[in-house]
Order: sequence, then C-alpha cells, then structure tokens
Amino acid sequence: MLVLPHPIQELDLATILITGCNRGIGLQLATQLDARGDDVIAVCRTASDALSHLGVRVITGIDVADGDSLHRLKGEVGEQTIDVLINNAGIVHGDKFGSLDYDEMLQQYRVNTLGPLRITEALRDNLAQGSKVVIITSRVGSIADNSSGGYYGYRASKTAVNQVGVNLMHDLKPLGIAVALLHPGYVATDMTSGKGISPAESVSGLIQRIDNLSMENTGGFWHAEGYELPW
Repeated sequence: MLVLPHPIQELDLATILITGCNRGIGLQLATQLDARGDDVIAVCRTASDALSHLGVRVITGIDVADGDSLHRLKGEVGEQTIDVLINNAGIVHGDKFGSLDYDEMLQQYRVNTLGPLRITEALRDNLAQGSKVVIITSRVGSIADNSSGGYYGYRASKTAVNQVGVNLMHDLKPLGIAVALLHPGYVATDMTSGKGISPAESVSGLIQRIDNLSMENTGGFWHAEGYELPW
C-alpha cells in the first residue's frame, strides 16, 4: 500500500502546477498530490481520459516549447499564487553517432531545456517567498556519471537544463524561492518502453524530495531516492 506524504503546506492548501500531466510521471504526480489534499493545476497539450477523470483543474493546449501558448497559460492562471511549480514535461529520442537527426536534437533542447525556463519565467509573478520550483531532469545529464554514451540529444538537453536550474537558483534565492533538480529514477513509462520501477514508486520519492526542499538545500541535483547526484 502506498503511503502518501502529508501536504506540502500542512496548514494551508498548497497550489501545485505540474506540466506534462497527460501520462506517466506527470499524471502520477497529479494523482498523488491531489489524493493528499493539494490543489493541483495539471498542464498538458492534450488531456488523457485518466487525467480528465482525476477531478483536478486541467489546462490543455499548452506546449512548453511555444511562447504563444505560455502567454495563454499565464492568462489561465491569472494572479493565483503557485506554491510549487513542477516542470515535468519532456521528450526523448534515441540516436546514434553516425546517423544523428539534428532537428530531433534541437526539439529535445526546446522542450527539455528551454521549456522549464520558459514556464518558470512566464509564471514568475505567480511565485512568492516560500514557493518552490522543481525541474524533473535526469541523471543522464550528469557528465561525471556518463558511463555508456549515446542519446546525444537527450543527454545534452538534460545537462543544459541542469545549468538552467542552477541559474534559476541564483536568481530566485534572493526572493526566497527554492529550486531543485530531481531525477525520478528509471521509470516504467512510454519513454522507457515500460521498463523500470512503477511511476507510483518514483513519484512517492519525488514528493518527499519536494517536501524537503528548502532555502538551505536549494540548487541541489537529487535522485528520487534521496541522494545527491554528481554534475
């Protein structure tokens, strides 16, 4: 039986906006956070039946790589304060040296690297002192941890978003806003062809890391299981 952590803000309902909620980790984040009593805003391009039936607020038609759709997202959110912003949307394309598709590599960069930056900048005025910004990254973005190579576009996009996250830490720290870069583990989703741990197990760990995020540990690169990862 999965035990859900207490709400991020025990006395007040926390408003949590999550991108990429259609399926996989994003859907499971929305499910678990809603189940424990947080106010979830689920953002995606197109809502799945599972997301539509969850009962949370869903904002569709949002592409994190498209600046125009982010203006619409800002309009939908209005002046509502966001306690936790979870940048989860991402894509992966396998590639191999000698037959690289550079357009696919650029698309991964637009979504995986610039997407979280665009979202965070677009919703900057919705963040307040005590808010948290989370980027779901990957340990494959770690240069020190690269022991197998491959996945040129995906690895590079995640390395770059780790740098984005550290930059955001510096910009948001004076405002009392903490930032975390979180690796979910190898999770059984469409991106991994169903191989790995369950999304529910991964997300349980991610939520614990988010709950533990503070101004004292802002800017860290963490595994969902709770240990720091090398850059």
